[in-house]
Amino acid sequence: MIDAENIVYSIGGQRILANVYATFKPGEVTAILGPNGAGKSTLLKCLTGALKPDEGRVLLAGKDLKHFSLTELSRKRAVLSQANPISFPFTAHEIVVMGRNPYSLEKTTASNAEIADEALNLVDARHLRDRSYPTLSGGEQQRVQFARVLSQIWEQEGACLFLDEPTSALDLRHQHQLMDLVQKLAAEKKLTVIIVMHDLNLAYHCTDRCFFIREGWIRGGGTSKDLITADTIAEIFDLPMKYAAMRFGMDLAG
Repeated sequence: MIDAENIVYSIGGQRILANVYATFKPGEVTAILGPNGAGKSTLLKCLTGALKPDEGRVLLAGKDLKHFSLTELSRKRAVLSQANPISFPFTAHEIVVMGRNPYSLEKTTASNAEIADEALNLVDARHLRDRSYPTLSGGEQQRVQFARVLSQIWEQEGACLFLDEPTSALDLRHQHQLMDLVQKLAAEKKLTVIIVMHDLNLAYHCTDRCFFIREGWIRGGGTSKDLITADTIAEIFDLPMKYAAMRFGMDLAG
């Protein structure tokens, strides 16, 4: 479980997050939604410990993040960022094995390599195993990086998985494959999954709960199918109601 308690974060005197309270539960997939620049990725970075809030605190299983060592955190949570620029000619398999670094002193090279192969297979990327990572398409790279974060928490029950726009480069088939896999792993391993998303239809159909952020303020926390409505979309994204209903109403109802 992740709890955000009164998170405030500013950059250059501009407040990005304002008094954020939110709880993210094990076994559930929770979406963070909102317009560009609303503070979604900043909140995700605060929740992972990559950014330190100006005020407030983040609790992981009831314990303040600042009381975890980097090694402890690396085993309790994995993070998939929006951008993962790698220009060196690592193979896809080598990228995924990097997720096993927290276990390098206690697991054999062979066992870590086997877990990397299993993770690649889960994300439908086993055939990319020996390809040079920089030569892969954006969608292929995204699947390989997803395999990397899965390998990082492979044997962990109740870990946290943070995903920032994990489907942005994927085609429709792989978008739904990834979200189906996320839901399955959350349920089976009691993962706390937090996803920053722009695709409202995907969030509606493939996440359990959601929060909306606008101008640093957060609201929501209920079920996605109750909260993602034409009314809310019009308000959060500053759209005329007729466009919100026209663009999303029929899809969401289906």
